[in-house]
Amino acid sequence: MNASGQQGRRPRADVQRNRAALLETAQRHFLQHGVGTSLEAVAKEAGVGPATLYRHFPTREALLAAVLQARSEEFVARRAGIEQLGDAAEALERWLRAMEEYLSAFSGLPDPLMAAARAQDPDNPLTIPCDILITATDQYVRAAQRAGHVRASVQGYDLFLAACSVAWIKGTGTEEKSLDRLRTLIASGYRERDTEA
Repeated sequence: MNASGQQGRRPRADVQRNRAALLETAQRHFLQHGVGTSLEAVAKEAGVGPATLYRHFPTREALLAAVLQARSEEFVARRAGIEQLGDAAEALERWLRAMEEYLSAFSGLPDPLMAAARAQDPDNPLTIPCDILITATDQYVRAAQRAGHVRASVQGYDLFLAACSVAWIKGTGTEEKSLDRLRTLIASGYRERDTEA
């Protein structure tokens, strides 16, 4: 390998290191301060300038989408477990709970995700994760509809918004008993009447 080849590799390693540091720091800041945390503070703690942060992540949404992608391994594993269930109604219920927990990972997270889902802006990096969640929810809904557990009028988008709403309320510090009552109210709205206890 000649010297010019070695020089060509060095910035790539620096770029990867900076990106990894930004993601790790951003995740910590999102956990501690919510999605509205100062991006300048993220850059400073990661040891880079704001210009470097914006080169990697031009918008807050881009940084948030990258952090969510980095955190998605556990969520993907939960989905794999849910897909092994033989009961479509239970699978939908567990999926909604898993999605609710994923959406409440950071304070304020439901807001930009609901905005991205509503706008369907292809330039918003959060649109793709929202589309993935909505499509998956729709698949669970359709399976439960085929089994006669969910009303025909219900769509995956509806229950994605419901999970976002519960996650948002959860982020306000609402007690678990109230959240359980809210989940029951939502379920009574999407279930077929003749399958209710």
